[in-house]
Amino acid sequence: IAVSMTMRRAIDAGRSPWLSLLVLVPYVNYAAMLVLAALPSSLRHEVPGAPVLPPRGHERRLPSALMAMGIGSALGIGALAYLILVPKTYGVVMFFDAPFTVGAITAYIYNRRHPTTRNETFQVIVLTFALMGSVVLMAAAEGAICLLMAAPLVLTVACLGAVVGRLIALRREGTSAHALMAMLLIPVAAITERAQPPSPLHEILSVVEIDAPPEVVWRHVIEFSELDPPTEIIFRFGIAYPIRARIEGSGVGAVRHCEFSTGAFVEPITRWEPGRLLAFDVTEQPPPLEEWSPYADIAPPHLDGYIQSRRGEFRLIPLEGGRTRLEGRTWYTLDIRPRAYWMLFSDAFIGRVHRRVLTHIERLAEAESSPLPRDAR
Repeated sequence: IAVSMTMRRAIDAGRSPWLSLLVLVPYVNYAAMLVLAALPSSLRHEVPGAPVLPPRGHERRLPSALMAMGIGSALGIGALAYLILVPKTYGVVMFFDAPFTVGAITAYIYNRRHPTTRNETFQVIVLTFALMGSVVLMAAAEGAICLLMAAPLVLTVACLGAVVGRLIALRREGTSAHALMAMLLIPVAAITERAQPPSPLHEILSVVEIDAPPEVVWRHVIEFSELDPPTEIIFRFGIAYPIRARIEGSGVGAVRHCEFSTGAFVEPITRWEPGRLLAFDVTEQPPPLEEWSPYADIAPPHLDGYIQSRRGEFRLIPLEGGRTRLEGRTWYTLDIRPRAYWMLFSDAFIGRVHRRVLTHIERLAEAESSPLPRDAR
């Protein structure tokens, strides 16, 4: 909405519609909107209605599509490389500003000489970003899992940008030079994004009720034997999953090691209340997943420190009939934006890890508490 309204105001004022992309840059957007709001209207640049599209043959579509895809994918890969290597931020600029801008420029190039339909433009955008993803995958810069997770957000935003770029082309406003200069906004936006406040702690809670008393459950909370191989599809896709837990020492100051498929979490104990509460910090942690890639080992930067478990706890609450309510909590930070989107994945993954651990503790505690199989009881 902001880009569309700013584009109309820029055209009305006789300025390049590509100035509308300034609203994607934090802090700069306020100045840009104030300046454009103060400019007088230019009758020579009244905003026209949508033009009638002439027939367009295959011989015209293909060269324009190939040129748009080539330029768009080159700009997108360049922007991605810059954001990963220089500011090292996985944020709104990478997942919103850059796809929007690349989508707008690609659609503009595709429609500037021989206008086409919106659906055809969207097809070119999807192919452009598929080409970008293939290059990134084959260059070992990223794995298939994260590319698939980012695809819904990136393609949606890119198509929104395509709507703007196509409208600019149809109205014969702006120039190709202005379109390419719009890419310069990406490093500017990346600089302003680094000034964002630190990530807040986010809590995930999982609960299970166990047919065993707290003192029995406690023994399997502080450490537990090896879990069965996972059956959940997300773990088969490479998400790290717990294997076993062991503890060195006893009481506050002891160190718990929760071993995952990608390595071990090191968890110094901060609260030790047998049968009631086990709390710990997390001082070391392994990568959150193993990427799918044509190569043996790749290490995209976002696997190192962008999602961090900070602390956790197991709380045991006695229930009637010698049963126990076991609560598992994890507090973590996520330095990938937009958080609302990426937390859909991180919350789901951590929740499945909780469920796997709590279900295993439940099975062990109930087996120890009763000699009869669970079905027989």
